[in-house]
Amino acid sequence: MSSEFSPLEGGCRCGQVRFRITAAPIITMACHCTGCQRMSASAFSLSAAIPSLAFLVIQGEPVIGGLHGPTRHFFCPYCMSWMFTRPDGFDSIVNVRVTMLDDPRPFPPFIETYTIEKLSWASTPAVRSFEKFPALQEYEGLARDYAAHASARAEVS
Repeated sequence: MSSEFSPLEGGCRCGQVRFRITAAPIITMACHCTGCQRMSASAFSLSAAIPSLAFLVIQGEPVIGGLHGPTRHFFCPYCMSWMFTRPDGFDSIVNVRVTMLDDPRPFPPFIETYTIEKLSWASTPAVRSFEKFPALQEYEGLARDYAAHASARAEVS
C-alpha cells in the first residue's frame, strides 16, 4: 500500500450513524468466536484495527450494546447495526466492522481467530489462523506482515 491513504467512510444500515477513518488498517481479521457469531448473526465477524486517532464518528451517536462490559461494542441506536468495538486494554485502536465501510472489498481478513469455535462449513481467505487470539507479542509481526501483504495486493490491483 502506498503511504498515501484516502479517508474512507462508512455507516450503519439505516444511515443515521456515519464514521470516517483516515489511516490504513493495522490488520484485518475474521473472528469465529460464538460471541461474534451471535452479535453478527453470521458465521464470523469481520473487522479492521484502525488507530483510534484515525477514527471519527461524523454523524449520529452510537450506543453500547452486546455484553456491556469493559470491551465496548457500539451500535446504531435505531437499526442496531454493530459498527465498531473499542477493545478493553487497547485504547489505541478501534475495531471497525469492515462491512460497515461504504466499500469493504479492499479489506479481506488477513488473520482469523477463534477457529476452535469455527463452524465447520465457514471459510475465509485469511492468510493466518489461530485457535484463539494470537499472543500479544505476535501482533507487531502480524501487523508488519499484513502491511507487506496489503501492499502486494494493491500493486496487483
